[in-house]
Amino acid sequence: MDFNLYFRSRQGEMLSLLKEVVKRESPTSDKKAVDACSAFVIEKFKRTGSKVTRFPQQKLGDFYLVEYPPKADQQKKGQILILTHIDTVWPVGKIEKMPFYVLGGKVFGPGVLDMKAGLAMALFALKTLHELNIRPKKKIAIFINSAEEIGDEKSREIVKELAKKSEYVLCLEPALPGGALKTQRKGVIVVRLETLGKAAHSGNPEKGINAIDELLAQVRRLNQLRTKDVTMNVGLIGGGKEVNVVADHAWAVLDFRFWNTAQKEKILKFFKQLKPVFRGARVKFSTQSSTPPMEKNQASSRLLLQAKKIASSLNMTLNTGKTGGGSDASLASSLGVATLDGLGPDGNGIHSDHEHIILSSLVQRTALLTEMLSQL
Repeated sequence: MDFNLYFRSRQGEMLSLLKEVVKRESPTSDKKAVDACSAFVIEKFKRTGSKVTRFPQQKLGDFYLVEYPPKADQQKKGQILILTHIDTVWPVGKIEKMPFYVLGGKVFGPGVLDMKAGLAMALFALKTLHELNIRPKKKIAIFINSAEEIGDEKSREIVKELAKKSEYVLCLEPALPGGALKTQRKGVIVVRLETLGKAAHSGNPEKGINAIDELLAQVRRLNQLRTKDVTMNVGLIGGGKEVNVVADHAWAVLDFRFWNTAQKEKILKFFKQLKPVFRGARVKFSTQSSTPPMEKNQASSRLLLQAKKIASSLNMTLNTGKTGGGSDASLASSLGVATLDGLGPDGNGIHSDHEHIILSSLVQRTALLTEMLSQL
């Protein structure tokens, strides 16, 4: 079967589905909207003969697991886990100012690249296997995360448990611009830093201890952690009660990114050793979230060689690169499981008004995914 030719012939059908998924806006914080989009997608998956499991959530959109069975004689040969997410960073109503449209071989729309095109790929891959009566060698499990954009801990635990049961993990996050897979990703630590002081009237500041002054001093100290490989962003900051009162409390939320575990440990050690700059002040910190870096491992390298061989049979070349952003693939990779990320389509403009995919890459990557699922 020439899957490149097959999916080119179904390009219009793929675009129609993608348009419907993008139109159903699904910002992470809007459970009703996310669940409505998921309901549409799940109904399509059910038609592939797959088993669907729902993980109900109170505040976030529900998570889903879609399982496509292998050949009858190969029920115990592990599974291939496909990682996707249905939530986006765009609020409901953005579609009015940023409509879905196709122009010059590019497809535009909120969330089209990150990562509703990946969902469309997964659906069409299973749909094709089902319609052509192709049973894979391994069970295919597709996890649909509704809170990937915010790094929800419940979803992370599910991803890790599913990864432990898997021989291969394929993440349909978009490719790097130009089409390269992501074989390295930065890890992320989000830290909340708090400083405590003593309130006093601003006319007599010497009677108080200004927590904001302490916070600023600590942030200046933390600048020492910045290198070409480690970045720090002070994303949120606050403190004080009134302009004429010496602040007795201040806080900041910082985002650190790094390439390896040793750099992460250095960051945490630095925080543990922080001491107050001003007499009487207090300093404390807490880790709000943590995503491990995606580092190269032997299992992933072997899988990459297989993927390149399969891509070559489809007249495709797979290059590799690295990125500063995190994804659920990093969780699987940190467990030593063979993982490939960036298998989604080529495009640009993630989280920006010109977000788009390259239409030809949607066809090519769906062909590659389907071939990998049938061969691995």
